[in-house]
Amino acid sequence: MSGTSDGQAPTADLVRSAVTESQIATPPRAGASSPEERARRVEPLADPLTDPPVDLATGLPVALSAEFPVGLAAGLPARLSATGPPGGPNGIPPRPGPGTATGQGTGAHTFQATFDAAPLAMAVVDREGRIVTANDTLAALLGTGSDGSHLTGRIAADLVDLASDARTWHAYREVLRGRQARLRCTRRLKHPDGHSLWAQVTVSPLPEEERAVLISVSDISGRRELQARLRHLQMHDPVTRLPNRTLFFERLSAALEAEAYEESGTGRIGLCYLDLDGFKAVNDTLGHRVGDRLLAAVAERLTRCANEAGHARTATPLVARLGGDEFALLVEDSTGTEQLADLAGSVLKSLQVPFDLSGQRLSVSASIGVVERHAAGTTATGLMQAADTTLYWAKADGKSRWTLFDPERNAHRMTRQALSSSLRPAVERGEFVLEYQPLVGMEDGVLRGVEALVRWNHPQFGTLTPNRFIGLAEEDGSIVQLGRWVLATACRQARRWQLEHPDAEPIFVSVNVAVRQVWDSDLVSDVAAILAETGLAPHLLQLELTESAVMGSAGRPLQALQALSDMGVGIAIDDFGTGYSNLAYLSRLPVSVLKLDGSFVRGFQYESGDQPGGDGVGAPPNPADEVVVEAMIQLAHRLGLTVTAECVETAGQATRLRRIGCDTGQGWLYSRPVAPDRISDLLTEAARP
Repeated sequence: MSGTSDGQAPTADLVRSAVTESQIATPPRAGASSPEERARRVEPLADPLTDPPVDLATGLPVALSAEFPVGLAAGLPARLSATGPPGGPNGIPPRPGPGTATGQGTGAHTFQATFDAAPLAMAVVDREGRIVTANDTLAALLGTGSDGSHLTGRIAADLVDLASDARTWHAYREVLRGRQARLRCTRRLKHPDGHSLWAQVTVSPLPEEERAVLISVSDISGRRELQARLRHLQMHDPVTRLPNRTLFFERLSAALEAEAYEESGTGRIGLCYLDLDGFKAVNDTLGHRVGDRLLAAVAERLTRCANEAGHARTATPLVARLGGDEFALLVEDSTGTEQLADLAGSVLKSLQVPFDLSGQRLSVSASIGVVERHAAGTTATGLMQAADTTLYWAKADGKSRWTLFDPERNAHRMTRQALSSSLRPAVERGEFVLEYQPLVGMEDGVLRGVEALVRWNHPQFGTLTPNRFIGLAEEDGSIVQLGRWVLATACRQARRWQLEHPDAEPIFVSVNVAVRQVWDSDLVSDVAAILAETGLAPHLLQLELTESAVMGSAGRPLQALQALSDMGVGIAIDDFGTGYSNLAYLSRLPVSVLKLDGSFVRGFQYESGDQPGGDGVGAPPNPADEVVVEAMIQLAHRLGLTVTAECVETAGQATRLRRIGCDTGQGWLYSRPVAPDRISDLLTEAARP
């Protein structure tokens, strides 16, 4: 019989090379050692769960020593020594045959009979590695027959596969030489009838005078099979029978280890991270039982797609259920994004076919995040984060599609996340400042007011304009805190200008207000408190709300606007003409100013010689542009409102706007947003006679 250590385990994911547990013994001391001293060196190595108890005096299993009286057992080593009774190899008496005399040899004969009948497979091996005697249990276990005598003289290492790897072979030789206390290892042995068995082999030294070791072999195939079944249950999803999250991450981590991709393969890895669209509705309406059946059916189709993708390739993608309605397809040694794109496309196409679940016809779609990259430098956490982000993009882009990971898009998302997390602390740290852009009368060019524009002096990203962070502030609610700071700072500055330039006509300050400020705070109370604190007159404050936020407002927003208007605060509709444009509703709002969106002003054709570029040739004017703007201005005037044009950049635009009756203008033609000191200079110039 020969053994092997590289065969297939009962369960594929439990295949392991033989595990050796060995201990290095203390070098032999000078002089003879007593049995008790030798036992103290060996006994702590015994495993009470897997090793048979050893008699400390004899060094043999208790099952053998217990068969004899104390005095006889204590004398066994002398009978087994080389100087004992002759008649067998190494001094061990031969098996008694028919008619063997009894008397003084009765103890030895009884010992041999007990050794042969022991349920534990054992053999005594000399220092050369040959079997001196073996019991019938070992012969039966190895499949060499029912009589252990046939094993006498055989090389023990060959029978129990101790020479298949260098580490085990070295440890075994050390035990034979008396330099190591014990060896214990697990081997996979091949039985003559063709089946394999897992065996735990223990090599323990006998007393020194015996110059032999005891090899015991335990069949642990049943235990290994139970472990395999338990591991399978632990590593697989009970609903779909696919590998679960634990096994998936185990495989992913193994695939990202350097030795897994450096020696062979493409050195790349790919992942399709899949989430079913609308699966929760199936559970809620049809019940979890139907939902589980749907998940199992989806798993079958994903497995089919993986098998087709793995055809004619070295490896088939691993399909796993990560939890809920989330699945993953792991592609090791991927050939590039094209392979992952083909796999994701086939999955989407497969899921488009309706599912027939016992008469219930269900349709389901999926969103897939696709990531493909070099395995070197990639971590399991990083890969999953990228896949999760990409899956989110796929859902945000409309679902029922796959989306490839985009580093630039991810960098933008990371920047947004960084900004969002630091918004609230930034207000407390004083990282925001205000700049002011003049609003100028179209007829006389006189400064009438300014619009307060917030800037964020970010310590990492530099100066950020409102379009970079206002949306984030509205999403997380920090716009309330930020808006209150902007309002107080602008009113305080307007009052300071008024006090510093008493000879100049007071200018109003216009502050943008988000609709969430109206809902999530008491805007009316905040405005009243700030005006009282700063001493600014209400008519010198104008609040700007976007058209989409004001049009159709009812309840609290409309009540707040009315209360502010009654207080004397001006209300302006920003970006007018791009939202709902509910003109019938406009007449019922407490609005005093319309601000024309810059797209209308930019749409004006430039006058001859006024077009940017300096070629002196202007495009012919389009009468339709002017008609639309003029109609809005006339409508506003009939409703008692004034009109401000945004984004005025050229003198030609200003001339045409003035001609059709626009009241004030704002744009780079007059000034870019500037610091408060620059507005002070303009007020000083305006006060000069």
